[in-house]
Amino acid sequence: MTSLSADDSYLDHYGFSHDPFAARVPGFKFFPAQRKPVLGQLHHLARYSQLLLVVTGPEGSGKTLVRQALVASSNKQAVMSVVITPQGTADSSAVLQQIGQALNIQHADFDGVMAQIVQLALTGQEVYLLVDDAEQLTGAAVETLLRLAAGSPEARPHVFLFGEDSLVSRLEALVEGEERFHVIALQPYEEDETREYLAQRLEGAGAGLETLSEEQIARIHEQSGGWPGAINLVAREELIEAIKHSKTRKATKGWPFPLPMKHLLAVLAVLCVIAVAFLLRGGEDEPEVQTNTPLALGNAPRSAPESAAGPVTPTESPSKIEFETPAAAEPANTDSARTAAVEPAEDVSEENSASITHQDGAAPSPAVTQKEAPAPVVQPAPEPVVPETPAPKTPEVVRPAAQPAPAAPAASAHSAWYAEQGGNRYLVQILGTRTEKNAQTLVAQRGSDYRYFVKEHEGKPLYVVTFGNFANRTAALAAIKTLPAALQSGKPWARSFASVQKEMRK
Repeated sequence: MTSLSADDSYLDHYGFSHDPFAARVPGFKFFPAQRKPVLGQLHHLARYSQLLLVVTGPEGSGKTLVRQALVASSNKQAVMSVVITPQGTADSSAVLQQIGQALNIQHADFDGVMAQIVQLALTGQEVYLLVDDAEQLTGAAVETLLRLAAGSPEARPHVFLFGEDSLVSRLEALVEGEERFHVIALQPYEEDETREYLAQRLEGAGAGLETLSEEQIARIHEQSGGWPGAINLVAREELIEAIKHSKTRKATKGWPFPLPMKHLLAVLAVLCVIAVAFLLRGGEDEPEVQTNTPLALGNAPRSAPESAAGPVTPTESPSKIEFETPAAAEPANTDSARTAAVEPAEDVSEENSASITHQDGAAPSPAVTQKEAPAPVVQPAPEPVVPETPAPKTPEVVRPAAQPAPAAPAASAHSAWYAEQGGNRYLVQILGTRTEKNAQTLVAQRGSDYRYFVKEHEGKPLYVVTFGNFANRTAALAAIKTLPAALQSGKPWARSFASVQKEMRK
């Protein structure tokens, strides 16, 4: 696997032409707006000062890119640039040897190098000595470069050291309080610059920023601190982790029981037999239910003459059953309930009359009893049922009232305050939550310096709690250290009001 490629599955999954987040990608240059003043300051100090210039930043902060931009923006006819890259620890002789080779000097010692620099100055050509990874220089090598930067009355080279912060303490120990060097510290990217950096990296590999979700971009910026080298590492980890999650989801969608196909077919056959047996058993039971119901209703009058001595005649029981059933079916209309109740009674009476005539000759008295029985039952039947009808409507009223809740948060009470602040000022983002009540509670507990705004994240409102209003990023970063431990554990970060206002407009 080369520096421009990853394993095949990584490249194939996203369709990359090469690994977009490799450490060194030929032709890739990202120079954000905040780096341009640094470049201009280096050119200005090189022309009008005699100080050794130091550019510091952590590993992966973009120091090499600034050095490349400095060489590229120099006047090639008037400036000879000598780039020194130590291979491991570099002492004074190794540094002078590299300078001598670049200047075509046979005797590469301090005096020989200075003599050649004076010769070039007489022809109108200046010399830029640029040292990458300067923290790898020995103390003697750093002292030699300080002497070269001081030069002579006739000429001197312009020395630029690009290294980590530890280099500054070593220089201070050598100069013993004298003003012989100037330090420029690089700053991390803002969130918008991180987004632009990711987009340019992905576009170079044939993809786009849509490869990453908004949540992933925010996480990359937060975990990397805005330093380019760390952005590359975290972004690549995010993409590889997403591949693992997608493979896990695909695996869980498969059949959960690792049985051979013939065993699965046998299980299905057994289940089918059980289902058929259950259906057949249900079909045998069904006629018993159908025959019992009409016997209880229609055949009771035929046995009436045999049990007429009882206190309640059998004809009364089926009559009540017939009337109560239709009344419960249509409680809202009394006339329809009455009609539905009377008609079954007449059918039963005719059937009973026919059956009695067939058996006895003429004894219509049971039929007459059934026709008279419905009269007092028809009126009260609907009344107890009427209060029950509104019951199903209760959930219908509640559901619409609950629906607008998620869509309600149009803007917080502090939205106007955020819009009024200057875009170049800074605040500290504490956390984001999907529940506005949580944001309100935190703001109420912490005090007036805490506020929250609403933005749309993945199609849903997100309530973002912030702290303070600071003149610059340095002040906001310092304020993070003063926050309570409970809030610092959430990894708050500094951001500009311009970025917040942009999110609120979206």
